[in-house]
This record gives sequence, structure tokens and C-alpha cells, in this order.
Amino acid sequence: MTKGFEKKVLRILFVFGIATFINLVRKPPLKDWLIIFLLKSYIASILDNVLVKKGYLKYPVNLFKTFDISVLFSYLLFPVSCIYFNQLTSKSSNLGIFIKALLFSAPSALAEDWLEKNTKLISYKKSWTSIHSFFSIATTFIMVRYLMGVIRKLSKKQTENTQ
Repeated sequence: MTKGFEKKVLRILFVFGIATFINLVRKPPLKDWLIIFLLKSYIASILDNVLVKKGYLKYPVNLFKTFDISVLFSYLLFPVSCIYFNQLTSKSSNLGIFIKALLFSAPSALAEDWLEKNTKLISYKKSWTSIHSFFSIATTFIMVRYLMGVIRKLSKKQTENTQ
């Protein structure tokens, strides 16, 4: 595939990510969704950066040439999917959260695997596989979900103490 095709795919994903983000944050509570978005972006960028520096992943074609990581994935698509995951698991049990994390991770890992095999948007190095991606994606979904639970509890306690 040509570099032009890959840039078009990135642009389409960018527009999709922005549109989805705007739609997701329209549902209250906006503050929670923004915190989730930023938490997921932060965690994803650190993880992505470590994996690139250690030589497990490479992003030969990127929208932003100054970054070694996939800015689109780490700062938009992954955080948007995490907002949606948190919205769908807000009333779920621990088992439900775990199962939904696995269900949410599968399409991302499959899409990444397809992109790795059919484009130059991502390339797996060393022993990295889509299974590694699947489990790292699921782990970060769960991590952000529970961090948000802690943040909500602390915020509620703080609000109760100031009244």
C-alpha cells in the first residue's frame, strides 16, 4: 500500500475520533469523561513510548513526524474508546468490567494486527504480537476504570467533608 493510502486512513481515523469524542462527552458527567480521556492518554503515551524505545513497536507512517509514537492512537482513539468503556461499565460488577475490557480490547487488537500486516502504520518488532497488544489494551482499560473509581470516591469524600 502507498504512503498516500496510509495517510488517508490516518485522516479518516482522526475525523472519526474527533466526531466520536464530541458525541461521547455530551453525556454527563463531562468532568469524568475528560479525566478518563486525559488519564488514558497519559498512560497510553507512556506505555507506547516505552514499547517504541525498547524496540517492540515502530510507527513508520505517522500524522505527526516529530513523534515516535502513534499520536492518533495514544491521544485520541484509545482514550475515546476508554470513555465509551467507562460509560458502559458504570454499573457493572467486577466480573462485568473484566469481561467488557476483554470485549473492548479484541477489536482494537484485531484492527492493529490487520494494520500491522497490511500497512506501514505500525510494525511489530522483536517478539511483540497482537496478543501482547490485546492484553496491554485490556490492562489499561481496567487500570483507568479502577483509577476513576478511586477518584470518584475521593471526590465524593472531599465534597462531604466540605459541606
